[in-house]
Amino acid sequence: MIEIVKEQEPAAQAEKGQLEATVSSIIERVKSEGDAALKSFLRQFDGVELDDLKASMDDIEAAKKQLPATLLEDMAFSIERIRAFAEAQRRTLTEFEQEMIPGVFLGQRVIPIEAVGAYVPGGRYPLLSSAQMAIIPAKVAGVSQIRVCTPPTKEGRIHPAVLVAAHLSGADEIFAVGGAQAIAALAYGTESIRPVNKITGPGNRFVTEAKRQVHGTVGIDLLAGPSEVLVVADETAKPAYVAADLLAQAEHDVHTQAILVSTSRELAFAVMEEIEKQLETLPTAATARASWEKRGRVIVTGTLEEAIETANDLASEHLHVQIKDAYLHRDKFTNYGSLFLGEEATVVFSDKVCGTNHILPTNQAAKYTGGVWVGTFLKVVTYQRIEQAGVERLAPHCVRQSEREGLIGHLRSANIRLTGELDVRQEIAAGK
Repeated sequence: MIEIVKEQEPAAQAEKGQLEATVSSIIERVKSEGDAALKSFLRQFDGVELDDLKASMDDIEAAKKQLPATLLEDMAFSIERIRAFAEAQRRTLTEFEQEMIPGVFLGQRVIPIEAVGAYVPGGRYPLLSSAQMAIIPAKVAGVSQIRVCTPPTKEGRIHPAVLVAAHLSGADEIFAVGGAQAIAALAYGTESIRPVNKITGPGNRFVTEAKRQVHGTVGIDLLAGPSEVLVVADETAKPAYVAADLLAQAEHDVHTQAILVSTSRELAFAVMEEIEKQLETLPTAATARASWEKRGRVIVTGTLEEAIETANDLASEHLHVQIKDAYLHRDKFTNYGSLFLGEEATVVFSDKVCGTNHILPTNQAAKYTGGVWVGTFLKVVTYQRIEQAGVERLAPHCVRQSEREGLIGHLRSANIRLTGELDVRQEIAAGK
C-alpha cells in the first residue's frame, strides 16, 4: 500500500482545556441567568439585539414570501423524500408480545421521546437541509414537541430558507439562538425555551463541546466533527467524477477530510490532476483547496481486498464505492456512516434530497454507531407479564441464584410467589 499524499494535521484549534472551560462558563451562565444570558450572548457573538427569541407565524409567512417558487418546490421535494424514507424505517420497528415459555409473556414497545431539540447551524451557508434532517425523522417517530435553535443573521433574523424549512419539516417552536448557549438552553431551559429530552443536529466545536457536557442531563445524537468522505475507486472509475465528489465535501470546511483509496496508480494521479483543474473554476476553491492540501489523502493499494480493508479501518462518514460491480461488494464494507454504491450515487444526493440522513458519525465513530434515523427519536422498551405457570418455571431458578449471590430480598420476592413463604434457605441447604 502506498500513500501518495501524506495527511497533515489541521490548523491548530483552541486548546482543549480552554474550549471546555469556555463552554462550561457559557452553560453555567445560561443555567443561572436564562433568557438574559441568551440575549447577552446574542449581542456579544452575533451583534444583534432581540426582544423576542422565538420566531412567530408572521415571521414565517414573511420569510416564505422572500423565497423563490423554485426553492419552495425543491424544499417540498426533499422534505417528502426524507419523510418517505423515515416512514419506511419506522415500519421496521415493531411492537410484539410473545409467550416465551408457558406462563411467561414478554413484549416490546416502541415509544417516541416526548421533547427533542434540533440544532441547525448558521455559518457561511444557510443549511436548510440540516433542519430537515434533524426534524423530519423526529416528526415521523411521533415526537410531540420539537424545538429548533439556529443562529440569527447579522440583520437579527433567522435566514428565511432555514426558518421556512424548519417550519415545513414540523418544528413546533423555532428560536433565534445559536452556539453553546443554545445547547444549554435546550438542556436546562430558560424563560422562553423549555428543556427537551434529547438534542440532535451538527454544529461547530463549541456546539459539539456543549453537547458533550450536557450529555447525561439530556440525550444527544452524536458528536459530529468536520465532514469526511472516502472514495474507493478502481481503474473503471471516472477521474472527473471522483474529483468532483471529493471537492464537494472539501468545500464544507478547511478541516474536512477527503480521501481516495484506489487500486489503480494511474487513476489516483489522474484524480489529483483533475482536482487541480476543477479547483480553478470552483467558487469555493479557497476552502476546498485548504481542506485538500491540509487533510487530503490518496492511498494506492495492491488489491481490492486491501482497499476494502483500508476503508473499513478508516471508517469514514461518507463512503463512496466507485468500482466495477460495486453493489456486489456491499456486504464487505462494514464501517461507514452512509454507503454510496456506484458512480451515480453521489454523496450530495444524500446531503440534500434523496431521503437518507446526512447527520452521520465522524472520527471513526462509524465503528460503533450509525447516523441519525427515525430510531434516534424512539425508545425501544420491554415489558413482562407472568402467570402462575410461569412462576413455577422461573421461581426455583431465581431462588437458587439469589441465594448464591447473597441477595435474600430477591430470594424472598421470588419465593413468596411460588410457595407463599418468604424464606426457603433451609430447604435449599438441605438440597430440596
